[in-house]
Amino acid sequence: MVKTLILVRHGQSEWNEKNLFTGWVDVKLSPKGIEEAKNAGILLKESGLKPDILYTSRLSRAIQTANIALESADRLFLDVKRSWRLNERHYGDLQGKDKSEALNQFGPELFKTYRRSYDTPPPPIADDNQFSQFGDERYNNIDPNVLPKTESLKLVIDRLLPYWQDEISSQLLNNKTVLIVAHGNSLRGLYKHLTGVSAEEISEINIPTGIPLVFELDDDLKPIKDAYYLDPEAAAAGAAAVAAQGQKK
Repeated sequence: MVKTLILVRHGQSEWNEKNLFTGWVDVKLSPKGIEEAKNAGILLKESGLKPDILYTSRLSRAIQTANIALESADRLFLDVKRSWRLNERHYGDLQGKDKSEALNQFGPELFKTYRRSYDTPPPPIADDNQFSQFGDERYNNIDPNVLPKTESLKLVIDRLLPYWQDEISSQLLNNKTVLIVAHGNSLRGLYKHLTGVSAEEISEINIPTGIPLVFELDDDLKPIKDAYYLDPEAAAAGAAAVAAQGQKK
C-alpha cells in the first residue's frame, strides 16, 4: 500500500519579506504568507488528499500556516504533534541580519557557504544576543546541551532523523497520510534523506513557501516515483525566488 507524505513549507514570514536571516527567531506570517497558507489548504482539498495527522515545528510561522491551511482544507480536527526537531536551521550569529548586507559583508563565496553549504555552519550565536533562544520557554523541557547555537544542513538532518525514525515513520507505516508543516531547511533535510541526493545536489534544491510537496513511499519508506508539487508552475517560480534571496538590494 502506498504511503503518502505531504510537506509544506510555511508561508512567507515577516522576516522573509524583509530579507532577514530568521532561523529559530519566532516571527509571524506576513499578509502574503497568510494567503499562501490558505492556498495550501485549498490545493490539498482540491487534490483529494486527506491528511490523518499533522506535525509542525515549535515556531509560530509553521503553526500559523498549518492552522490556516487545515481550516481551508476542512481538516482542523486533525491530531497535532510539535517538535523542535522540525524547527528551521539555526543560523547562529546570522540570525536577524539582512541577507543583502551579509552578502556584502562576507562576499559571495562565504555568504553562499554559510547559507547553502551542507556541513559548514555560521558562527554560533551568543546567549546575550537579542536573537538568541537562550531561556526561551518553548524549549524548557529540552536539555539545553542539546539545543543548537548554530547549524549546518548536516546538523539539521542529524537532529531531525531521530524524530523521523521514532515518531513520524510509524504513522506512515500504519498507513496514515502524514502532513508536515515546517521550514525550508528542515524539509530540505528530509528531502535529502528520502531521495538520497548528494550534498552538492541538495545545496541547489529550494523548497517554495506554501505549496504542498507530495511523496508516495513504499513499505520501506522509499519514494516509488518523483515527489510532485500540487501547483508545479507556482512551485517553480517560488523556488527561483528562494534561490535569489540575498541578491535583493
